[in-house]
Amino acid sequence: MKQQTVPIEKRALQAVSLIGLAICVAVAVWGWQTGILTSQEKLQELVMKWGFAGALLFTVFQAVQVVVPVLPGGLGCLVGVVLFGPIWGFTYNYVGICIGSLLAFAVAKSCGRPLLYLLFSEKTIEKYDAWTEKRDRFAKLFFWSIFLPIAPDDFLCYLAGTTTMTWKRYTAIILLGKPFNIALYSAGLAALWKVLFPGF
Repeated sequence: MKQQTVPIEKRALQAVSLIGLAICVAVAVWGWQTGILTSQEKLQELVMKWGFAGALLFTVFQAVQVVVPVLPGGLGCLVGVVLFGPIWGFTYNYVGICIGSLLAFAVAKSCGRPLLYLLFSEKTIEKYDAWTEKRDRFAKLFFWSIFLPIAPDDFLCYLAGTTTMTWKRYTAIILLGKPFNIALYSAGLAALWKVLFPGF
């Protein structure tokens, strides 16, 4: 059986993802050792120190992680709530993820389907390709997937960009569907965080 060759671009993206994951693990270990991840007072002190720059950096990170999937989006939602509290954490998550989703759609519109095979597995593409066979059906499925955390959002944003979906419809689905999705992710993961770290 002939072995399939992985394009160098895809290997480079995989390497970036692994590096990003390694950096996040290193930051988590550092936070644990310094007590930042186990002390709410120390964490709030760090957030106050960074101020607006910290909020802006986090928002940009949330946008970038949609365009270049490095970590699961739900993890970023948890970080936002833990760092900035439920209201501002939700706000920064929402703004960053919406910007990233619009950028992903724009990139896909520009580059077309070859980009899907560069960023995602062929198995994932084949699984959701059937959704695009009927335009109206895809729009409905896309909305519910954005509204509820039941499918890979980042991939679907790119997939939508390869269809005939208009900017107007896509933007409306993202802006209206994301709040509940993000709130559900944030609330669920925040509850899990409280279980794991009851004194936090």
